[in-house]
Amino acid sequence: MEKKNDNTLLKNASFLMVAALVSKIIGLIYKSPLSATLGNESFGCFSFAQNVYLILLMIASYSIPQAVSKIMAERIAFKRYRDAQRIFKGALLYAVIVGGIVAIFCVVGAPILIPDSMANARLALQFLSPTIFLSGILGVFRGYFQAYRNMLPTSLSQIFEQIAVAVVALVMANFMVNYFADADTDVLRSWSAAGATMGTGAGVATALLFMLLVYWVNRKIIQKKIQRDTVSVNESYSSVMKNIILIVSPIILSSFLYNVNTYLNSRIYSQISGMQGLDSSLIESLYAECGYFMTLINIPLTLASTAPTSMLPEVSGAYATGNIREAKEKINKATWLSMFISIPCSVGLFVLADPITRLLFPATDGVAGYLMMIGVVTVIMNGMSNISNGVLQGIGRAHLPMIHAAVALVADVVFMVVLMFVTNLGIYTIPIAMIVYALVMCILNHLSMWKELDYRNPWKEAYLMPFLASLPMGAAAFLIYRGVYAFVRSIPGGNLIALVPAIAIGACIYFLIYLLISNPKAEDLAGLPGGRKLVEIGRKLHILKDYSGDK
Repeated sequence: MEKKNDNTLLKNASFLMVAALVSKIIGLIYKSPLSATLGNESFGCFSFAQNVYLILLMIASYSIPQAVSKIMAERIAFKRYRDAQRIFKGALLYAVIVGGIVAIFCVVGAPILIPDSMANARLALQFLSPTIFLSGILGVFRGYFQAYRNMLPTSLSQIFEQIAVAVVALVMANFMVNYFADADTDVLRSWSAAGATMGTGAGVATALLFMLLVYWVNRKIIQKKIQRDTVSVNESYSSVMKNIILIVSPIILSSFLYNVNTYLNSRIYSQISGMQGLDSSLIESLYAECGYFMTLINIPLTLASTAPTSMLPEVSGAYATGNIREAKEKINKATWLSMFISIPCSVGLFVLADPITRLLFPATDGVAGYLMMIGVVTVIMNGMSNISNGVLQGIGRAHLPMIHAAVALVADVVFMVVLMFVTNLGIYTIPIAMIVYALVMCILNHLSMWKELDYRNPWKEAYLMPFLASLPMGAAAFLIYRGVYAFVRSIPGGNLIALVPAIAIGACIYFLIYLLISNPKAEDLAGLPGGRKLVEIGRKLHILKDYSGDK
């Protein structure tokens, strides 16, 4: 049974990981022509509006899937399906009320949320208001199926969402750019950025329609479980709402505190730069470089966050039944999965930062590549803190990540302000502040896990082995790229020609060396995307344990 549960965790995490990877690849593909269509200044406005929108989304809905899956999973673990359904309905009411309030504030509060130096981003933010309302409802449906340990609907909805985002964003951005081509510069930038944000709304609406369809298809199965339920206590809706608010509020607040640093860093940078006399067009252009960097770094960050998302119901269920040992094993599994991806991604992005940013965003002047090299370490640290956040929330200690996030936020803001005033680092202060924030979160969360669960991180298996395998991978990728590029630099597309073998060979080197030095179990690798192929390779090379644990 334990092996079956472990495979379920890896399978669910893999579903989310593949969906996240596909979604982010689509995001990269469309943002490259989008940045070319908008231009650096308008893309900077678009990126700033998206950052503010994400913070409002934190409040309205961002952590609802995690919260709903946690509360429902605790009841499903005891086969209390009727009570779980009441949680679902109560969560929908919560999402409608809170999402509506935040959506209204998005419209009327735009002049407050966005400083004058980035005023052209205000209209784009206001266009995102309906999206905030729909996102809360979508989050409840995603959390519902995650509680039943079915990650496939969430995974597919994420892919459909991103496809709709890409198509509508490109179409509407092109339309706005052409329609306002003869208008004042500020009008053009405002409306072109707003047109791009319309894709976000179309994506959320598409995903919600898909989740509604999935729920309708499964409604009979759901009703059968509820009808056969003989152990539910029939919680009153007042009790349900109180429970949701008590559980959801600290999770959302901690997520808000955990992510608000991106918005605050952006605002501090743009506002202080404006005070120091920097031209608004230059501020927008430099912030576009930061947008390129954040777009790229969000791929491994999203992949790293899939493990705690799929782990939360598993850990909550094990902890609720008093099985602490199983809970720890789930945490180890999720940690290994997160670091197995995060560490090589970080090393690869560091050594190939400049060619990757130049390939995907030709408008860059090179700043995005340097931002990447500075900030890529946050991928690993955020992967660690995402796991520990999920664990602490799953065992009913949601207030601890919230406190830790508040402490980290203070450190982040202090560093950001000091660096902006006493140095000439400018836009480079943003990734430095991100590192400070992530480091403080990692340390405080790890101390709390040690105190609450007597938990010890699997440093050797989860961290050391991927890191050691990543070093020759990074060196090989860098040397292959430089060597190939020296011959093809004068050819159109030479950058891409050099990157393809560098990334492909580097990935092969990572996996082969990892198999050689870590000796993982076949069932662990088989749960990864493409893991069965790795198992076949490992067995052919006689360097992999089989399912019984023997070589």
